[in-house]
Amino acid sequence: MNATTQARYKVGGMDCASCATKIDTAVRRMPGVEEVSVSVASGTMMVKHDGTGDFVAIEKKVTGLGYTLRALGQKAGEDARRRGMLPAISPLEGEIGQRRDHHHNHDGGHDHAHHDHHQSPTEIDGLHGHDHGSMEGPWWKSPKGRLTILAGIALTAAYGIGHLVPAYDAYIFTAAMLIGLVPIARRAIMAALAGTPFSIEMLMTIAAVGAVVIDASEEAAAVVFLFLIGELLEGIAAAKARQSIRSLTALVPKNALLEENGQAREVPAESLGVGAIILVRPGDRISADGVIVAGESAIDEAPVTGESTPVSKGIDDTVFAGTINGDGALRVRVTAAAEDNTIARVVRLVEEAQESKAPTERFIDRFSRYYTPGVVAVAALVAILPPLVAGASWSEWVYKGLAILLIGCPCALVISTPAAIAASLSSGARRGLLMKGGAVLETLGKITAVALDKTGTLTAGKPQVTDVIAFGRNAEDVLRFSAALETGSSHPLAVAILAQAADDEVEVPAAIDARALGGKGVTAVVEGQEVFLGSPKAAAERVSLPMAHSRRITGLNDEGKTVSVLIVGEVLAGAIAMRDEPRPDARAGLKALTDAGIRTVMLTGDNARTATAIGKDLGIEVRAELMPEDKSRIVGELKREGYVVGKVGDGINDAPALAAADVGIAMGGGTDVALETADAAALHGRVGDIAAMIELSKRTMRNIYQNISIALGLKAVFLVTTIIGLTGLWPAILADTGATVLVTINALRLLRVRRS
Repeated sequence: MNATTQARYKVGGMDCASCATKIDTAVRRMPGVEEVSVSVASGTMMVKHDGTGDFVAIEKKVTGLGYTLRALGQKAGEDARRRGMLPAISPLEGEIGQRRDHHHNHDGGHDHAHHDHHQSPTEIDGLHGHDHGSMEGPWWKSPKGRLTILAGIALTAAYGIGHLVPAYDAYIFTAAMLIGLVPIARRAIMAALAGTPFSIEMLMTIAAVGAVVIDASEEAAAVVFLFLIGELLEGIAAAKARQSIRSLTALVPKNALLEENGQAREVPAESLGVGAIILVRPGDRISADGVIVAGESAIDEAPVTGESTPVSKGIDDTVFAGTINGDGALRVRVTAAAEDNTIARVVRLVEEAQESKAPTERFIDRFSRYYTPGVVAVAALVAILPPLVAGASWSEWVYKGLAILLIGCPCALVISTPAAIAASLSSGARRGLLMKGGAVLETLGKITAVALDKTGTLTAGKPQVTDVIAFGRNAEDVLRFSAALETGSSHPLAVAILAQAADDEVEVPAAIDARALGGKGVTAVVEGQEVFLGSPKAAAERVSLPMAHSRRITGLNDEGKTVSVLIVGEVLAGAIAMRDEPRPDARAGLKALTDAGIRTVMLTGDNARTATAIGKDLGIEVRAELMPEDKSRIVGELKREGYVVGKVGDGINDAPALAAADVGIAMGGGTDVALETADAAALHGRVGDIAAMIELSKRTMRNIYQNISIALGLKAVFLVTTIIGLTGLWPAILADTGATVLVTINALRLLRVRRS
């Protein structure tokens, strides 16, 4: 039995939906291929192969269609590299895109000066119709730009020479047309042989040749030139769409200062291993994900998170690759290799997501398979029936039939959905909103109920001191003695007390003979007195708790707070109340959801008293004391009630419910299990990001409907005007390329970030 092998490729020059269709059809017909997924948005192709065929043959088939190809990752093209067919690439390049841009073109194809062994003839001469060369640098330097300019010069020259020798103007315009049409026709034939007979190139070739036959060579030459201009604009728009997500990789510096044996030396950032110590100077970009081991500084995380205010960070705080160090030198221990850092994971997830089609996109794809042959049939009937049935002019109706061929090109229609989805996925990624595919993005906008975990999702996930209560001593003494007892402890409650003492700048005295009393508390000698800090029950065993104080403690417990009582000597000194407090943005985030008509419910394993207190504070329905299977069951119940359910969580115990929901959303900083199980992730852990995801989904679907209306509306208008004789070949090609450009530009509006 053959093992299935998966390969991913960067495909250079894919800038419209017909490109993806041609590649998909050609590769799918190759021996041994089980599955193909081609993404115009990210310029990638994924192939699953049963191992009986040859990846080299697949690669030759794609380059034969005129596209450049580069294997992503080591497995994808290992066999090809052994044969010298592909250049070696690093795993880093394979996962997060090419960084050494001077070796590769903008769309991921090879720099042919270095790798001409992998070129097809169509790549070498650079003059193929739907030209798929690089769009890097100025457009006029790209092969596509050069072909368009050459065709324009030929057309201009034809007009000049044609006026000088009008007897030969038909031949002159035909010659000018052929400069642009020959490469187009060659690609049309190659696509037809690969299984795509109804390509845009084929429609263009038939229309241009037909125009020459009916003595409209001048118009044919102009139409070919306009077609090339439209294709050039498509390429520029597609390159801009891809640039948004690719620009993330440019945030990570290429070099880092590695510290070894007390000496710092510059090394490539991609060579850093987990555990390495790097030095980050003031003003430098941080070159890897890591934890600060020395130094304090304000970190500008705007390039990655969009946060406008620098975040103060010190020892044991996490930093991300691509963020900018402020005014303090830092020593950072690397926690993730280059291919696994935050930015690399974001790019990888977005590229994989762009290969996953939304239901609307799959419908449009199926529709276009019948739409294009249907258009060809309609065009043929328009050209033939009136002359045969009514004796109309053959040249007039053949001309109209040729115009309908151009009007009917499905490019704008097929690109309408993936262009919008790609722009949204990229826009979301720039804000830390990751969605694993078009289907997830589409479903998010349909959510009617959101179930949220409490700890780490609605709350910060760590206790904070909420009340310092003075009984027999003043509040400062209560905090001072408590902090002395907890010094050196890593218990979450101890950390909360020490953090509060640091915030209040309390001078903490030394503690002697500190001892932990199992299940009760801690005791030590501070300033010559025996001091105890522990539970109210344990404190009551040492001193008498007055009724008023007991009622105060009970009230704090009812608010979901944990209370520790302090005894100094034989005197009841005071108490400290702590609680895992709601995130600062939790209330506003939940309000945004409810304002959108979405039901919200908290699902937590915490005790009912604490959960109810937090729920009342936030204004959310509460279901408490739940096991993981209970959370999954409740999600199922909501779905049976007719809700489209989104589940938000950050822990392993949330994984079953995340998987059971219509859309599972992991909160940033959550466990790897939650991130892997979820369909989407809010990397920055803000509750408001859930509403932002849903709003982005709704904007995207509105954009898609606008795009479909533009694509079909323009075609319908020009179809009618062509049949009644108001418009001809020129407006027809403008209806096609113009609609494609308009749809792409409309989709690119989604790249703009709306901030509340």
